[in-house]
Amino acid sequence: MLSWRFSNTLDTQFCIDALDEALAKYGPPEIFNTDQGSQFTSDVFTSCLKTAHVKISMDGKGRWLDNRFIERLWRSLKYEDVYLRCYATMREAEAGIGCYLAFYNNQRPHQALNSRTPAQVYDLKTTQKAA
Repeated sequence: MLSWRFSNTLDTQFCIDALDEALAKYGPPEIFNTDQGSQFTSDVFTSCLKTAHVKISMDGKGRWLDNRFIERLWRSLKYEDVYLRCYATMREAEAGIGCYLAFYNNQRPHQALNSRTPAQVYDLKTTQKAA
């Protein structure tokens, strides 16, 4: 996960803020895959992707398997952090989830990535692309 925001609404703006940060830090990806949530199907969000010349890919309705990697992240976040900590406030949840996502990206080895972290795989791909 290259960028994230915390919200208890389905407002589009917090998604655009996270997208803008990721685009500024890492440049545009070839493709951006989302589910069919209203924040991702909005004209404003899809226009941001089109302006950055990013191909848009959306899962089929009710087809979680199309986006299994992010679904796995959400499962890990819930079972390894949120359900165990039972955050009392939104501020506490945002801070705790931020720590977990940093751990998930930079320290937690993933079986699907040959026991590497997402950061290691991303760095390797970035290095290979530059070469």
